[in-house]
Amino acid sequence: MGWNDGRARTALRGVFDAAVKAADPRVMLAAHLPDKPRGRCVVVGAGKSAALMAAALEAAWPDVALSGVVVTRYGHSVPTARIAVIEASHPVPDANSERGARRVLEAVRGLGADDLVIALISGGGSALMALPAPGLNFADKQALNRALLACGATISEMNCLRKHLSAIKGGRLAAAAAPARVVTLAISDVPGDDPAVIASGPTVADPTSFADARALLARYAINPSPAVAARLAQDADETPKPGALPNAEFRMIATPAMALAACAEEARRLGLAPLILGDALEGESREMGIVMAGIARSITTHATPLPAPALLLSGGETTVTIGGGPYGKGGRNTEFLLALAIALGGRAGVWAVAGDTDGIDGSDDAAGAIVTPDTLARARASGLDPRAVLAGHDSYSLFDTIGDLIRTGPTLTNVNDIRAILVA
Repeated sequence: MGWNDGRARTALRGVFDAAVKAADPRVMLAAHLPDKPRGRCVVVGAGKSAALMAAALEAAWPDVALSGVVVTRYGHSVPTARIAVIEASHPVPDANSERGARRVLEAVRGLGADDLVIALISGGGSALMALPAPGLNFADKQALNRALLACGATISEMNCLRKHLSAIKGGRLAAAAAPARVVTLAISDVPGDDPAVIASGPTVADPTSFADARALLARYAINPSPAVAARLAQDADETPKPGALPNAEFRMIATPAMALAACAEEARRLGLAPLILGDALEGESREMGIVMAGIARSITTHATPLPAPALLLSGGETTVTIGGGPYGKGGRNTEFLLALAIALGGRAGVWAVAGDTDGIDGSDDAAGAIVTPDTLARARASGLDPRAVLAGHDSYSLFDTIGDLIRTGPTLTNVNDIRAILVA
């Protein structure tokens, strides 16, 4: 059976859905739980999956007296019976982010050595659980967050700064819970699955320093508020360093690599040869699109690095660096796809999907989009100039106009971006 547009679209959506399913905490969480405690069990957490993770924990431990609170994004809550859920803003924190962080810290204070804290951590937790360090106010952190989002900083770089401006991140939550045992169950959304980076590592010792944070501000020419500058100018009140949290343990329950493995399995079921190019790819979205188009062209022309029909798979988190503007609507996945389509130039037999597994590409209502051999032609027929749209960071609008956005709604999990290119 040959590959036509309908079959390719269905296959790509199936591949993307396989990635999301592989990170569902209702399937993954129970197998990673520790032994039940002799004392109290307090559950805390933050992230786009925090509420669903809490519900999965309640289902797995119906006989344990659970208490605590988790913070998730607006619209990402699910019903829970014993663990409170607070909704807050993402990607820029709001007053509920601070209220939730204070509730989380209060929940773990005063515990003993026989008590257990289970921390449910997933992507988005940095903004959702935000408590300014002494001397800072919320406006200071909000302004810095906006600057970081616009400058093209990587997630690891953003979280280095966040940890040094926070009263809860960078291991401070685990330190507050001592001497209770802290077991973190995490869904990774960061390249390399570094526990210290996921949600800015509230339960993980922090290898970065105030000096690292100052260097990042200089690298991206960010002028912070006077209060932030004063905070970062010191070297006191450092975050807990490696070896300083003997009560803390970290368990990864879902990762981008697991999601890509599920995509590859689905590809083989569809008769496609999968090639996983990596789960931690970073860089500018449009540059990534050009590179991936080159690999796809090589398959169609030279049958390398593998012959068609094939599926090129990759994960990670690209960035979009915004200049002075004006600019439109778009996320890193739709920007990647538009650059890919332009670089392919309408090449026959190549389709692609890219999306964020949390269901939200950037801050809009789409997870991502699909590219087809006639994407550029249909865009031009609608009166759009693809190159001008890309220059104006308005990729969302182009894919919305031609009807190729993927809207899943909140998936309540997050293992970062999944990109798949089908070469027939």
